[in-house]
Amino acid sequence: MKPARSLAAALAGDGPLVLDGGLSNQLEAQGCDLSDGLWSARLLADGPEQIEAAHTAYVRAGAQVLITASYQATYEGFARRGAGPDEAAALLARSVALARAAGERTTREVWVAASVGPYGALLADGSEYRGRYGLTVRELEAFHRPRIEALARAGPDVLALETVPDTDEAAALLRATADTGVPVWLSYTIEGGRTRAGQDLAEAFALAAGHDHVVAVGVNCCEPADVGPAVEVAARETGRPVVVYPNSGERWDARARAWTGDIAFDPARLSDWAAAGARLAGGCCRVGPDRIAALAARTRTARP
Repeated sequence: MKPARSLAAALAGDGPLVLDGGLSNQLEAQGCDLSDGLWSARLLADGPEQIEAAHTAYVRAGAQVLITASYQATYEGFARRGAGPDEAAALLARSVALARAAGERTTREVWVAASVGPYGALLADGSEYRGRYGLTVRELEAFHRPRIEALARAGPDVLALETVPDTDEAAALLRATADTGVPVWLSYTIEGGRTRAGQDLAEAFALAAGHDHVVAVGVNCCEPADVGPAVEVAARETGRPVVVYPNSGERWDARARAWTGDIAFDPARLSDWAAAGARLAGGCCRVGPDRIAALAARTRTARP
């Protein structure tokens, strides 16, 4: 159901809201090939029904916030496959419409978060986990602004500025979204208590404190063990609700082209995250509907 309340109003409620899990792993579970440079964004053109089905799987699992398939969707990326600006804008808008359609399959309120991935997602070389692309804040803002404006026109409930590796890109994203009229959350990807570029988390989160359009801050695409301390820093530095959606804990072995290690994502941690200030909780890479369902069950007892 399309929500009657703003996301900010919902975040002021009694307990945490449930985010969805990883879109790519659910699409792969549905038999989709994501080897293209556009990753899941390719299916906005070639298989939109698959994207809607993936969103629907998370709605059935109990997700209250759906993140769109626009993480790797950019004008530049679509141009490489022959799509002009008008078609690219339509595909970006479709990402929001598909999530909205899935959300309307339930009587629960479901909010749509339009994903704005980092510049490194366009490069598709893993650089979003390093940051420091050699671009200025102004250049990064110029890159992000066109698709942010296209996504904002599509009517999402919030823009998810996610998997941000460093403070330069965070500053650019905050500037590019300031005048859209759509609230945002800012989520860093971190390692060992610092941004992927090695910056102090307190300073990184402090960037968002002076921006009224930021309704939440937090971390995603990180080790589950890194979440707890990051929640405390984010809440302390900004006074905003905190969003968390870590990976499963498995690691990608590029040489073997396989996931290795054990699953460390534990829905039981939700109580601790909520106590520290988390108001939005879900999963990122390799976290599927089964674990989101378990997380949703935990929200009945987890209270801030």
